[in-house]
Amino acid sequence: MVCALSALLHSLLLFGYGAAVDVDPSSKESLKRAASTIAAELRSSYHGDEPGQIPGLFPYPTYWWLAGAATNAWIDYRNYTGDTTYDEIVTQAIFHQIGPNRDFLPPNQTLAEGNDDQGFWALAAMSAAERNFPDLPAGQPQWLALAQGALHGQMERWDDENCGGGLRWQIFAFNHGYTYKNSISNGIFFQLNARLARYTKNDTYAQWAEKTFQWMRKIQFMDDTLNIYDGGNLPACAFVKNSTILWSYNNAMLLGGAAFMYDYYNKSPVWLEIIKGLLSKAISSFFYQEAIVNEPACEPYNTCNDDQISFKGYLSRNLGYTAQLVPELSARIFSVLRTSAVAAGKACTGGSGTTCGMNWTLGKFDGHSGVGGTIAALETITSCLAKDASLPSAMNTGATSIGDVNAGRTSSSGHKTKIDPATQNDKVAAAALTLGICVSA
Repeated sequence: MVCALSALLHSLLLFGYGAAVDVDPSSKESLKRAASTIAAELRSSYHGDEPGQIPGLFPYPTYWWLAGAATNAWIDYRNYTGDTTYDEIVTQAIFHQIGPNRDFLPPNQTLAEGNDDQGFWALAAMSAAERNFPDLPAGQPQWLALAQGALHGQMERWDDENCGGGLRWQIFAFNHGYTYKNSISNGIFFQLNARLARYTKNDTYAQWAEKTFQWMRKIQFMDDTLNIYDGGNLPACAFVKNSTILWSYNNAMLLGGAAFMYDYYNKSPVWLEIIKGLLSKAISSFFYQEAIVNEPACEPYNTCNDDQISFKGYLSRNLGYTAQLVPELSARIFSVLRTSAVAAGKACTGGSGTTCGMNWTLGKFDGHSGVGGTIAALETITSCLAKDASLPSAMNTGATSIGDVNAGRTSSSGHKTKIDPATQNDKVAAAALTLGICVSA
């Protein structure tokens, strides 16, 4: 009898009997309360600030890149809610992971770090710069310089010899995946360039963004209907088994980057059409019944790992960015974000009542848990608050973070990438010809 009662109690806890994360998407206070609960749930999984632990890292099996995504989620949470609870651990985490060259290449991650992994930490630093997150101490590299350091190093690794351009998945030749180029590495590279162009008003970054976008179209990582595939093998970037899978975070990085390009080019009609196309594709491909964000490549089969569960959170994050920068699309964006936020709340009822599951279409906790699901829920709920938040800052709109045009410029190849002095040119017509885009919503 005692064993049966114990099993029953365990089952009730596992599937969330009792506490719940209730979300009323029409109420800012409800969204903030729900976000606060999920942010605390993410904090409960993090021990990097404890004695003997490594700042910035979550316990195994959470990988290094996902820890970078978690810090970004806390930065987004702070921006949308005003809650500064996690400032200290975010600062400590990012600063501890910048590496000796201040470019997010810490030596202890060499055996596993790809361009996409590095990019997720650089995105967190970029978010800190844009959201006026408290600066690092004087004499240390600032958020903007850290993002630049990572990006400039990636510029040096741009590979024209294979497939006519693009970044490889892996940084180091001894790692599995070095002969593979993937959309997420190049999508993050595109977005970082777009955000740095907008922040610094340096047209060199915009040119790199356009170059990357054009290359992905040419190589057909992004096809004519804006499906974005995982990647391809060298030397021709040919598709192989599983490389044509559609993942939501690839669409996310290109959609968000396009929104920053739209704003940089003074509301460019060219980039607006691209955004409309990517948004329509995102909703039709990655929202169950066009209402609840999901990962169709694995969720219906219960095969998502913790990394893959997190992907839809980056789509939600970038939908929030897009709603801010392209307000004419905000009604469509918030309609799907709000239904997704309600679904996320219903799925975050495991454990003691706030553990987040994987499949949000079930209306309850599904028994799967991990850092990835928590990040996805936090980003989705907080992005519903983007409507009332300030726009990402730039140097001409109150941004305070200091950059470094020389950061990350020297690599093992000895090549150096020149970053021109800050200029901004309205090249909308030229961009239209360069990108060769013709899409519609």
